[in-house]
Amino acid sequence: MANTANSGTTTERDESNDDVSESALDTARRQLNRAATHLDIDPNIIKRLRHPARVQRVTVPLKRDDGSVEVFTGYRAQHDDVRGPYKGGMRYHPGVTEEECIGLSMWMTWKCAVMDIPFGGAKGGVVVNSKQLSSAETERLTRRFAQELREVVGPTTDIPAPDMGTDSQTMAWFMDAYSMQEGETQPGVVTGKPPVIGGSFGREEAPGRSVALIVREACEYYEYGLDGTTVAVQGFGSVGANAARLLDEWGATVVAVSDVNGAAYNPDGIDTETVPSHEEEPEAVTQYGDETIGNEELLTLDVDVLIPAAVGNVLTQMNADDVQANLVVEGANGPTTSMADTILEENGIPVIPDILANAGGVTVSYFEWLQDINRRQWSLSRVNDELESEMLGAWNDVRAEVEDRDTTWRDAAYIVALSRIADAHEARGLWP
Repeated sequence: MANTANSGTTTERDESNDDVSESALDTARRQLNRAATHLDIDPNIIKRLRHPARVQRVTVPLKRDDGSVEVFTGYRAQHDDVRGPYKGGMRYHPGVTEEECIGLSMWMTWKCAVMDIPFGGAKGGVVVNSKQLSSAETERLTRRFAQELREVVGPTTDIPAPDMGTDSQTMAWFMDAYSMQEGETQPGVVTGKPPVIGGSFGREEAPGRSVALIVREACEYYEYGLDGTTVAVQGFGSVGANAARLLDEWGATVVAVSDVNGAAYNPDGIDTETVPSHEEEPEAVTQYGDETIGNEELLTLDVDVLIPAAVGNVLTQMNADDVQANLVVEGANGPTTSMADTILEENGIPVIPDILANAGGVTVSYFEWLQDINRRQWSLSRVNDELESEMLGAWNDVRAEVEDRDTTWRDAAYIVALSRIADAHEARGLWP
């Protein structure tokens, strides 16, 4: 782990730095330190926020369909719960590490605070390639993982949600396994469940919807006008597809969308409703559009808005100078490295950070949690109306900091988040 205790705003480019491999924890700590320089906060609170409250490491044995037993490693990092129960995704991916979970749990803390949601940050998962598991194996893995984490999760303790390699069905199995051990149905232990067992309508579409809402507000702020604004979206999964389709519906011109194989490109615009998302038909995007381009080329298209909505660390010091978009709105978690952030700022390209733009997921997860507690389901129209209201409130809070402090959108979002977290720590104090 890199020691960034003395780091501040980066002012010089280090061409030898391999920022592509910058970890989520390195980035989260660096962003924490940078935000702290803008605020008068007790340095002891910053020390506490640099570390997770707890990291649970568990062994997850799985009986495979052929009768053999394979043993996997699982993690659950819980960063800070000063404002409420821990909240964060649960991913099944071969790249899951303890350090990654800690870094992502820190981002969840900031994200919940930006949205003024009474949750803290958590993240976890199992080191496994979910594509190599049958449905029955995934179910057994999930139920065993739920059992291993049972002492550290719960509706008022830590509430997992879907992430890479997991979905609503995974959450249903996790909830059922937890409920069986508790002796009563506990729908609030996870969010992102199917609506038939306490999930919220609109939860799956929420991160993409929030990205689209923030693009709309940012275009209005910079006086582009959404009508005819050109948009390129890297990643046509749940976030990218829902954002692209909404923006298309609202009058924007989506000229490129991509998956892992490359991008469909049409300078006159793509009918996004005809392009299947990754969930609908995996790796089919390149069959649509007038021509096919690479994912790297998509990032440097001459467009009004670029939405990196695939994976982290795609905008780096190696390609940031080539970005021609007028505005970057982050759909994925951590798509922009610290060095790329600096370069884009130098080049006058605003970046709306992930902790604001894609916060629709955790916001509707909060709505789902409330619905589970009250045993009363909301309509889709109410969910979408409430989400828009919350997103506009957060946008206005961050915008005010941008204007008052003449700072970047990322710094402004972290200032909003950190000030709320610090106030909560000041109010509660340190026990004992």
